[in-house]
Amino acid sequence: MRHKDDNKEGTIRQKAIEMIVQEGFDGLSMQKLARAANISPSTIYTYFDSREDLVNKLYLGVEQQFEKDALIGYKDEMTFEAFLWTQWKNRYRNIKKDPVAYHFFEQFRYSPLIRHQEPAMSRFKDAMNKFVQHAMDKKEIITLPMEIFWAVAYGAFYILIKFHLDKSSMNDKPFTLSEQKMKQTFDVVIRSLKI
Repeated sequence: MRHKDDNKEGTIRQKAIEMIVQEGFDGLSMQKLARAANISPSTIYTYFDSREDLVNKLYLGVEQQFEKDALIGYKDEMTFEAFLWTQWKNRYRNIKKDPVAYHFFEQFRYSPLIRHQEPAMSRFKDAMNKFVQHAMDKKEIITLPMEIFWAVAYGAFYILIKFHLDKSSMNDKPFTLSEQKMKQTFDVVIRSLKI
């Protein structure tokens, strides 16, 4: 058995994500990945059992980093508005830090290739759901089914992210997201959620 090298595994992961975002899953071959990572194809199998195993481990790694980043600054005693603004900023920082990983995550979020195995709720999802339910119970925000709440609370944010990453807009000028534009949108979202 070969000795595992964290730097080599990190390079394989990064190159695979880049390749998948650019060429799709069908464009990923272990031969091409090995060339891109400057290693032998057999080295990849030291870390991953197959292409499917590689994609699943990549997805899980990106998801775990997102959840870790999203909880930065989270405190149970925050007001709902402070909580949601912290979430928007954390998510924006995570996406800005690695937009390619975000594209990869979005590409595979609902893919049948991903084995979504979550026997227990993650700390992230548990914290999010409890905080929102608590805000509804305290009448800080209107009571909504969770799916509608999430659509209102984050829908506008993710549309802005899409415009920003695609460099597209509604007026033929490339849109660039700034904290000021994000806050302007956030204020409208908060008003729509408050009682």
